[in-house]
Amino acid sequence: MSIAKRYEASVAFLKNIDEDWARAIDLIGPCLHDPKAAREPYEALIRAIGYQQLTAKAGDAIINRLKALYPDSPFPTPQNIIAAEFDDLRACGFSATKIATIKAISEGALSGLVPPGEVAVTMDDEELISRLVTIKGIGRWTVEMLLMYSLERLDILPVDDFGVREGYRALKGLPEQPKPKALREIARAWAPHRTVASWYLWRVPRERGNVLA
Repeated sequence: MSIAKRYEASVAFLKNIDEDWARAIDLIGPCLHDPKAAREPYEALIRAIGYQQLTAKAGDAIINRLKALYPDSPFPTPQNIIAAEFDDLRACGFSATKIATIKAISEGALSGLVPPGEVAVTMDDEELISRLVTIKGIGRWTVEMLLMYSLERLDILPVDDFGVREGYRALKGLPEQPKPKALREIARAWAPHRTVASWYLWRVPRERGNVLA
């Protein structure tokens, strides 16, 4: 099944919400959300921290430098990151705060606090969020990226994400972004398709002039 076909039902649902959604989806095209289910939660969290508050290009560069430190492994192990020198991780582009966080994630992977994939898939969204945010430096957004991109959950809306809120602002022609709490309430009507809604909202600002025309 093609990526676009997988999300046809969600796209049809969102297009029926109102004319703004229909116009935006027609402009942006099929949903091409592409999760990476093969990644373990540990790796997904490390990657999410690498990309946090950065462009995709900058995040790619950081993760590629990290992987280059361990060319014999598809991805650095928890033991690798725990043992890594601060200066080596800093040279990859991680800030001091992010270095502390990825080391904490690695320790959590070894202790079992960060569950392996076969355990994570049995946990519901809020259960996993509550568990992982106990790791210093891990917030709800980071776990939501794990849920969307590694566990393939289809009803996740990261309301703390600037791009999601900006997308909704542009979609509706609002003078300012909605607050996270307000957007969470609005988005209840989009369940159970909120991951696809997020995918489109991330792309609305790029087409703002056309969407709002």
